Amino acid sequence: MAEARTAEEVAARARRAADLPDLDGAIGGCFACPRLVAWREEVARTKRAAFRDQEYWGRPVPGLGVSDARIAILGLAPAAHGGNRTGRIFTGDRSGDVLFAALHRAGLANQPTSVARDDGLTLRATRIFSAVRCAPPDNKPTPGERDTCAPWLHRELDLVRPTLRVVVALGAFAWAAWWPALHAVYGVRPPSPRPAFGHGAHWSGTAVPEVLGCYHVSQQNTFTGRLTPQMLDEVFTRAKQVAGVD
Repeated sequence: MAEARTAEEVAARARRAADLPDLDGAIGGCFACPRLVAWREEVARTKRAAFRDQEYWGRPVPGLGVSDARIAILGLAPAAHGGNRTGRIFTGDRSGDVLFAALHRAGLANQPTSVARDDGLTLRATRIFSAVRCAPPDNKPTPGERDTCAPWLHRELDLVRPTLRVVVALGAFAWAAWWPALHAVYGVRPPSPRPAFGHGAHWSGTAVPEVLGCYHVSQQNTFTGRLTPQMLDEVFTRAKQVAGVD
């Protein structure tokens, strides 16, 4: 599989992806952002003490879920010792613990935990992916890294476009990433001014997915009570209603 090492190569390879498995494989071969490549590989070498006996993934993390998704969950980026370790988005960290427990309560996941790629987790009517596919230092991608990575997101949205009805944006970064995607994938000019992010924010257009804002499932939000299980349940109940999922 050819590696993508420039923004131009990322865009070209994303356009050629015939389906989600092809796209997922291509994402795993991306080396276009030197800072992110150095960080993800350094984390994979040094490891966290609790995981010192594990082999880290140390590569970009593809999306997870069904190809006929009606609900998409858009996050920021993989966690250094979560997705960057396990190779599956929101897997093996406390943010994922909160997210998958909520998806299970909503009937969108077959189990409440996500700890490894081979743990038997499956999703129903749902696809999860991130705006940036590599773990960034301090969980803060640069604008350039976001833009270089955007073609992967845009192609993934394009591949689930026939069935997609609603996008749940986890956090302000994901909310901001949606508007360029709206233009790139659907050919729709983003509203001006762009709708402000907030928990429970809602935007709908014509013949495009609706967008729901949700505070990110980070420890900073869940440990402080800024985001509670009830708040998450309300978001996914609304997403199911919009998507027509029982």
